[in-house]
Amino acid sequence: MRIRILKILGVYLLLSPNLMAEIKMPGIFTDNMVLQRDEPLIVWGWADKKEQVSVVFNGQTKTTRTSDSGKWEVHLNAMSPGGPFEMTIKGKNKIITYRNIMLGDVWICSGQSNMEFILRKCYRADQEISESNYPDIRLFTVNRTLDNRPSDDLTGEWQVCSPQTSPDFSAVAYFFGRYLNRELHIPIGLIHSSWGGVSVETWTSTETMQKTSGYEQVIANQTTAEYDQIVAQNLEQKHKFDTAVENDPGILEKWYDSAEITPTWKGIYVPGIWENTDLGTIDGTVWYRTVIDIGNRGNHATALLNLGHIDDYNETWVNGHLVGTGDELSLNAFSFPAGLLQEGKNLVAVRVTDKGGDGGIYGVDGETYLQIGERRYSLNGEWRYRIGTACGPRESVHVSPAAPTMLYNAMIHPIVRYKIKGAIFYQGEHNAGAAYRYRTLFPNMINDWRDKWGYEFPFLWVQLANYMQPVAGPSESDWAELREAQTMALSLPKTGQAVTIDIGDANDIHPRNKQDVGLRLALSALKVAYEQKVNHSGPLYKSMEISGNEIILTFDHVGSGLIARDKYNYPKGFTIAGADKKFVWAKARIERNRVIVFNENIENPVAVRYAWANNPNDANLYNKENLPASPFRTDDWPGITAH
Repeated sequence: MRIRILKILGVYLLLSPNLMAEIKMPGIFTDNMVLQRDEPLIVWGWADKKEQVSVVFNGQTKTTRTSDSGKWEVHLNAMSPGGPFEMTIKGKNKIITYRNIMLGDVWICSGQSNMEFILRKCYRADQEISESNYPDIRLFTVNRTLDNRPSDDLTGEWQVCSPQTSPDFSAVAYFFGRYLNRELHIPIGLIHSSWGGVSVETWTSTETMQKTSGYEQVIANQTTAEYDQIVAQNLEQKHKFDTAVENDPGILEKWYDSAEITPTWKGIYVPGIWENTDLGTIDGTVWYRTVIDIGNRGNHATALLNLGHIDDYNETWVNGHLVGTGDELSLNAFSFPAGLLQEGKNLVAVRVTDKGGDGGIYGVDGETYLQIGERRYSLNGEWRYRIGTACGPRESVHVSPAAPTMLYNAMIHPIVRYKIKGAIFYQGEHNAGAAYRYRTLFPNMINDWRDKWGYEFPFLWVQLANYMQPVAGPSESDWAELREAQTMALSLPKTGQAVTIDIGDANDIHPRNKQDVGLRLALSALKVAYEQKVNHSGPLYKSMEISGNEIILTFDHVGSGLIARDKYNYPKGFTIAGADKKFVWAKARIERNRVIVFNENIENPVAVRYAWANNPNDANLYNKENLPASPFRTDDWPGITAH
């Protein structure tokens, strides 16, 4: 029998939807929700077997009886956009009323950490948050959980978009929804369901992964009784860990709020992993504090606190004010009003939560500092620390959220009956080392979702941004191969891609410019989902022709014309190869919306590549609509991930 955490906590019999006498609704139904306009809608839930249930909404009344298992559903006729409305669900012993409901367009927003990246961390965060008053945009974040079997329900809450609710919502999803709301003037519902550091496989159903070559045994192993026991054991351990962190005495006693460093706090050098100190292999929370004397701070509007990399999670305060939160994949650079600082001594306090393995503020020397204007104060050196909680690892046996089907089961499957307009997806970094396989996995996932929802909804995604240090010469690149796999998925109907090779960050896998990401996704949506006549894509390679020692390239989506972001209009980022398959840098020029590529030393060229690198920082081909060309290659030679 399958073991679930509710059994472990001893409340399964009270909360299981199939066993409840009173009517119960799925977690996706709350006040402030958006229901999909112009589509027949399904409303479903649980109650006692054979119980009569009625749903009243916007002039419609639908009645049904539950099955022997206690499940029920009703179908509402399609309705035009508008609101606010109320919905009433009436059972034998209970009436549930949902208020402030809008009819509009609902979008699923999923992927890994760049979709998870919250608004408060993006460029111009303070201004964007202060201006985020959009009552017709509604935000729903699916609470993170995983499951090795399809779940019936999930948890979260619909919220009206405002400066109070937007800061911790997905930045990409917010900017995407904001642009659509401005252009379409209809309510927009955004269901954010993502998890950092995960694979495309985890967002795919068991049925599809079972049919994917190489995954048969993995899926079989995940559905054994032993695996169920591991999952249950981990859920119990996570509950203990999270409870301990929630009751951290440092929070209760406000260790972040006093400028005095007491003698009981011990010394620790920053930066560094704490496993190399007296702390050893502790898992839980450790508080770091340091006092820095800035003298006269001068008249500045903002300050920047840079702490580099921190494992696993952190909350950071300056003089008792929370200035930011982050994780090990972030650079943890927090901007805050300089008014929080005072002349003379100032307290920086960091609570580091380590769920297992290494922990600490572990960047490199020179990465930790406080900057005010042009003045930089180093924070390298001895800090003081105190243990908040020591509660063991968060998982007894590691079950990765990146494992196949885990997040689909827990965070997508429960809502496949909830009608949507489409989906946006930002993922791929985790799969870069197996980019050739992504050619199959990614379209399989898209088709899988469409099959589960029962219709071919628009599906849009973000191509990987430029990342890591640029290399001096032409080379192979797994990130380029992953981008290629993403572009190949455009062969599916009703798909679109936002190219972002010009707005990434060499030093940060989480670039802070999410505004342009959301805009480019929205342009794709206007074309693909709303069939508007807009230029939604940058140049996309179409064909090549060899003429002497030159290769002539043609493109789709040239818009008003091809341009190179160069004062001489010289395209850069091209390489060329002869029959020896050795690529060298190439020269290029634009003629009649074609690009002619050559190198004087290659008399008989056979292939061209563009922006073929982890960080193609010199790539500068655009259309006049200011949308970048997608990286491409004209050859099909096996790459470094073809194994």
